Amino acid sequence: MEVDFIVVGAGSAGCILASRLSESGRYSVLLLEAGSKGNSVWLKIPVGYAKSYYNPAVNWMHWSAPQPELNDRRLYVPRGKVVGGSGAINAMVYVRGDRADFDDWRAAGNPGWGFDDVLPTFRRLETHAHGDTEWHGGKGPIHITPMRDGIHPISRAFLRAGAELGFQQNLDFNGETLEGVGVYDINTRNGFRSHSGVEYLTPALKRQNLTLETGALAERLLFDETGRVTGVEVSQHGRLRQLHARREVILSAGAVQSPLLLQRSGLADGALLQEHGLAVKRHLPAVGKNLQDHLCASVYYRARRPTLNGLFGSLTGKAWCGLQYLATRKGPFAMSVNQAGGFLTGRPEAERANLQIYFNPLSYRIPSDPRVGLLPEPYPGFLMAFSACRPASRGEIRLTSPGATAEPLIQPNYLTADRDIAEVLEGMRLIRRLAGATALSDWVTEEVSPSPAVADDAGLLDYFRDNCGSIYHLCGTCAMGPDAVSAVVDHRLRVHGVPDLRIADASIFPNITAGNINAPTMMVAEKAADLILQDAKA
Repeated sequence: MEVDFIVVGAGSAGCILASRLSESGRYSVLLLEAGSKGNSVWLKIPVGYAKSYYNPAVNWMHWSAPQPELNDRRLYVPRGKVVGGSGAINAMVYVRGDRADFDDWRAAGNPGWGFDDVLPTFRRLETHAHGDTEWHGGKGPIHITPMRDGIHPISRAFLRAGAELGFQQNLDFNGETLEGVGVYDINTRNGFRSHSGVEYLTPALKRQNLTLETGALAERLLFDETGRVTGVEVSQHGRLRQLHARREVILSAGAVQSPLLLQRSGLADGALLQEHGLAVKRHLPAVGKNLQDHLCASVYYRARRPTLNGLFGSLTGKAWCGLQYLATRKGPFAMSVNQAGGFLTGRPEAERANLQIYFNPLSYRIPSDPRVGLLPEPYPGFLMAFSACRPASRGEIRLTSPGATAEPLIQPNYLTADRDIAEVLEGMRLIRRLAGATALSDWVTEEVSPSPAVADDAGLLDYFRDNCGSIYHLCGTCAMGPDAVSAVVDHRLRVHGVPDLRIADASIFPNITAGNINAPTMMVAEKAADLILQDAKA
């Protein structure tokens, strides 16, 4: 099979690329997905992400290596393995990131990636409930819904608590500034999840020049005698197939799978490749390096008035929520549990917000059994979680075997930077300040965990080490930059020294953005499509 473009990975980025590259009708496009089409109703209903959290049918279900700074715990690393990718199974919080994040990308030698450069791309991909404004788009495929009108009363108490502490009220985290406390936007449309698989790919599949192949695991890239990438070898339904691209192959397999595919194909650090008996096609030492992620922990509280625990913790409550959702497409089942939050400074001298807060009007644990879903605590409760916006720790992803089905080594190196440890303590103390403000303390019966008995730095840090987890914002493993030693792709997302190969997903982030990364990942795909089409026309 031969087409103009092959896109590897039908996730948040790949679905956008397949749609945009095929829309003119001029080019033929093949989109490859290792997972399934994902027709389950739980992938459509916002609350359904609780059902996909441990579901191997739609989730790679990776685990990190033991983390020395987290008492050798292995952390869970879910990744979408379904059309729509992680955007089909995430908690839907839509945050672009801070202006300075993208200005940092540009300052690192990537012209065209500053905030003013990428804002039009963000606006183009979205239809916001507020319509077409200076900060938002009104005609894009991804629908953005503010949750403010439907949040629980305790979430409003959190907003008042933030105001008591002097933090500004932010009515739009995707507006002029990121900083302050407010209510998150989510990507939903009429009560259903709005992700790139639904909004971009589904209508595009009506085109004769676009083909989607599911159950197709990319084993390795194909090359001609000059070193140009000519296609992909995939395993599908028990057999190997070689698929060829006349123009380009674009990797959108994500921060885990994209570097692994490069490594299996001989594009990585030469020493790593030789260790696994792989021929070195090109020595690219940065492949798999620069791994970044947001690490968070939750503080649990018992409340003196009802929270969502009562609804989510009983069959009657869930039935009521289900009926409300069926009748109106509103209510708790149409929202994220992460209702309110903020981007705040944990220390007075911080130049910009360095901590992200998640406020949940529900206190729950996540069981290991995928059939169970979220387990609310058996009392009225809520939780607040936090993460550092821009952690300094850096890790890597690398293959453990040449085989495509082997589990990778995911080594985030959490808390190996002194700044990250300092921000853990800032975050723990900020959570307690918020809970102690009058607006919230009126709701609080007690801090359940870690409990007020844990008060000194050592105890708070121990609690974080024992209870923290990933927020699943892995990125940076095929970083963008001008130097082939420290980066993998250039500012046009072309792999250094490898003709006709590009990467467009979260792996190209030079540095992690503040907040949830699904929105900037979709922006990268929209911008990548522009770059590819410009070069094809030229």
